[in-house]
Amino acid sequence: MPQRPRLDDLRENEEGCVRAPTTERKDREMDIQKIISEELSVKEKQVAAAVELLDAGNTVPFIARYRKEATGGHDEALRRLSERLTYLRNLEKRKEEVRTLIAAQGQLTDEIDAAIDAAQTVTETDDIYRPFRPKRKTRASVARERGLAPLAELISSCAPSYDPPIEKAAEEYINEEKEVPDVRAALAGACDIIAEEVSDNAEYRQMIRSLTSEWGSISSKLSGEDGDGVYTQYYEYTEKISALPPHRYLAMNRGENEGALKISVEIGQDIILNALFNRAIADYRSPAFPYMASAVTDSYARLIAPSIEREIRADLFDRACVSAIGVFSDNLRHLLLGAPLKGKCVLGYDPGYRTGCKLAVVDKTGRVLDTAVIYPTKPREDIAGAERTVSALIKKYGVDVVAIGNGTASGESENFIASLLCKLDCGTKYIMVSEAGASVYSASKAGAEEFPDFDVTQRSAVSIARRLQDPLAELVKIDPKSIGVGQYQHDMNQKKLGEALNGVVEDCVNKVGVDLNTASASLLEYISGISKTIAKNIVTYREENGRFQTRRELLKVAKLGPKAFEQCAGFTRITGGKNPLDATSVHPESYDAAKKLLEKLGYTPEDVAERKLTGISRQIRDYGKLAKELEIGEPTLRDIVKELEKPARDPRDEMPKPILRTDVLDMKDLKEGMVLKGTVRNVIDFGAFVDIGVHQDGLVHISEMSEKFIKHPLEAVSVGDIVDVRVLGVDLKKKRISLSMKGINK
Repeated sequence: MPQRPRLDDLRENEEGCVRAPTTERKDREMDIQKIISEELSVKEKQVAAAVELLDAGNTVPFIARYRKEATGGHDEALRRLSERLTYLRNLEKRKEEVRTLIAAQGQLTDEIDAAIDAAQTVTETDDIYRPFRPKRKTRASVARERGLAPLAELISSCAPSYDPPIEKAAEEYINEEKEVPDVRAALAGACDIIAEEVSDNAEYRQMIRSLTSEWGSISSKLSGEDGDGVYTQYYEYTEKISALPPHRYLAMNRGENEGALKISVEIGQDIILNALFNRAIADYRSPAFPYMASAVTDSYARLIAPSIEREIRADLFDRACVSAIGVFSDNLRHLLLGAPLKGKCVLGYDPGYRTGCKLAVVDKTGRVLDTAVIYPTKPREDIAGAERTVSALIKKYGVDVVAIGNGTASGESENFIASLLCKLDCGTKYIMVSEAGASVYSASKAGAEEFPDFDVTQRSAVSIARRLQDPLAELVKIDPKSIGVGQYQHDMNQKKLGEALNGVVEDCVNKVGVDLNTASASLLEYISGISKTIAKNIVTYREENGRFQTRRELLKVAKLGPKAFEQCAGFTRITGGKNPLDATSVHPESYDAAKKLLEKLGYTPEDVAERKLTGISRQIRDYGKLAKELEIGEPTLRDIVKELEKPARDPRDEMPKPILRTDVLDMKDLKEGMVLKGTVRNVIDFGAFVDIGVHQDGLVHISEMSEKFIKHPLEAVSVGDIVDVRVLGVDLKKKRISLSMKGINK
């Protein structure tokens, strides 16, 4: 690899900014792409293609779906590629900043330059810069001001012998005016300088960081009030850093933030000092050894150890957050892609006590037909009146399902509805629905704009009904962090969490696609290439001009230009429009190829709308040859064929259907050994919570999930899965249910 040019060789641009030669920037970009290629096990040319597409303003969903020829179809890796690209470019930017700052001091050597090049993280880069960073007033800086640097250098040399002896040499530095009254003060100041230099050594810090991570432990102790005993297991707790599960560190960290626990990093000091002595002290036999040993020991105890502890804990927290965000993202993805309850009239039921239970009848298209308030719970407990109201709504609108929110008063509400449905014997069923985030939506600007005449609780009832009918369309209106399918989400970096979850929502919405004539602005804004402003403009255009008849009409929407159209068109659907292909995921750029394909196979676009193309894939013998003939890539051809066979297919239709119930089960009815069918509501690091038809979800611990060893619950279950579970135990006092998935099918 060519030698990196010196800072003196760098040229200034017209704005006066220091810039490396173009060839060097290209080299660094190639290095970044090579790193990503190795990390993701993707060919370098595919990484290069993906980077070029991202830099050109294309979104991840668009590239994943419509640029497979370039990327090799690595859909799952694209989001990670984009994230790593951003990180590594920022790392390179930081390296250049550090290189420039050191060069400005005239201290950029070939050795330092090479070390900066070799740094793999921002932390390592900052370690290199540490000795050159402007410092606040420290003991070492005061000692330097007092002229003690030469004495520190003398001691650091660890010469075999000194003439005059070190103590005698130190007498030269006694100066009352500089507050160095005696030899002892001079030597102490010199040792302060040595301690800081040891602390600033990047190699030493990296070594200590590695040793601490490998051999150190995290300890927690009770330090305050823990009224509910939430952190009992952490009152006297120690675990090796290298073996600490992410969720456990987050729990300990939360305990410390709440004032219940005190956390510390512990490692045998001898391990560190032995390694540090071997590197920092040239000769143990030197007369300078006692002073060097004292300085090195002080450096570690006073300067390095606290700093490394902060870094270790920050790293543990970051890694725990990455893990938690990963679990949260996976849970959210499965929740959003949960099977919609299509073609059903739903009665949304928002339970409550004092203010009553709010009802909203929603037809199969999501349109609100009626609302009401009933009082089947205390303090009013008008059960007879509530029965009349609900019965009338069920009969008038032909309600198929009652969706009951699982919040306050849900237990009493479930009992009431189950009893009433048994009396009516009308075929209507009920289901408990997570109402996490419903109140957030109800009080939001979006909720107020959608239902300006409804109060907050009425909007919540509508949301509960609609999230059963179409989880994706309804849940996109809510901040993903409020949906309730993660753990410790309030403890982690909210920006990173928000970015990750928004990415999941974006991927899910684009995977399913949206009906351009019915989708809300909240749903449209997640479509590739569409901003919040454009989403609102689409709805406004629709209200002013009526239904969209073609995708190309989107170009008439304010602020939606050709680039945005390219990105979004394939993810929109128009049912019953002028062009049957507009109802499919075939991109307009491929319409000519699709029409040629249809003509070659003896079909028309109208046959697509009438779903007459089932099995056309069997008519194609050589995809490669046909793709060349149609002047498109083979992956694009396969996608077109797949779509034409099942136009506007909904991937959610393949997901498990929700369990609808007619009777209620109480915790007191549960018996050990009982086998039940349930729905996975949340997956966490140590298990999964399963809804088995009682008010309280049961926990399947990771050890009870599979006969074979699994590292994480996600290897066995996902949110929305329908699973068979066996009751292991019921604690009525603590309202805990223990479940198992093992040995049921034997």
